[in-house]
Amino acid sequence: MASKQQERKARYDAECKQVLSEKGILAQILKDCTEEFCNCSTYDIVNKYIQGSPEVGKVTVMLGETKIESTHVEDKSAIEGTVFFDIRFNAVAPVDGKLIRLIVNIEAQNEFHPGYPILKRAVFYGCRMISSQYGTVFVKAEYGKIEKVYTIWVCMEPTEEWAYTITRYHMQEENVVGNAKAPKADYDLITPVLVCLGTKKYTELQGVLRMLNLLFVDNVSKDEKVETLRQDFGIQTTPKLEKGVAEMCNLSEGIEKRGIERGREEGRKDTILAMLKHGIPTDTIAQIVGWTNEKVRELGRVNGIL
Repeated sequence: MASKQQERKARYDAECKQVLSEKGILAQILKDCTEEFCNCSTYDIVNKYIQGSPEVGKVTVMLGETKIESTHVEDKSAIEGTVFFDIRFNAVAPVDGKLIRLIVNIEAQNEFHPGYPILKRAVFYGCRMISSQYGTVFVKAEYGKIEKVYTIWVCMEPTEEWAYTITRYHMQEENVVGNAKAPKADYDLITPVLVCLGTKKYTELQGVLRMLNLLFVDNVSKDEKVETLRQDFGIQTTPKLEKGVAEMCNLSEGIEKRGIERGREEGRKDTILAMLKHGIPTDTIAQIVGWTNEKVRELGRVNGIL
């Protein structure tokens, strides 16, 4: 049976996804995090380029078919298990005088070092979004129809090194021999993006970092959050958005406690990394901190020590 703390966390996480799925919020994320929308107004992104309603826990995408579900957005195969997507939506973007189609995934990520590199998970999500287009976007050898995908990860509690950063990764052409040039659209198909917040006040930040810190980090009132979204970002505050922000504020006390617990966990990780740097055996460290040896080794690998 789930504890009250676990239930509070689940409710908070659900409200985070609902708030992130608002088109006004998504528009600011797309403008600041993608090259296709950087010169567009958020008004145009909301009203011209985001297609339909973002899917939050409604559509199950399996390889080769689409089914309607009532609980989660997921992409699964019999071999690979199940992968859940927080938010997925389609968009068209103005590129070189024509519109191109994109598939966008937004993820809200709390732990920055959950035992594996977040970036590798983001790449995996992007690959799944490409492969799942078979049978829906294209069939047989119609590879020219493959649509570019973005998987954008909003990291609530990154390490100090990563705080207040937006980092985009993409494929690029490298001429090993000769100088042949392929159209960028033929290979630039998967772009993971890490958006890392921090503990500064939102008033110290700009752009999408200011907006996301306001929503998910700063402990300010619901009215201040809603008014700032309206005044600073021109976001039309719908009843759904106001309700989501209010619920997040109501649940914030439990989240603060969770943040304290996370702080302790981060302190434990810093201690482990320090011991690894001093050459203390991983099995000894595991006994001291109460972790498994493999978890200690994975933390060392992620941080480039082992």
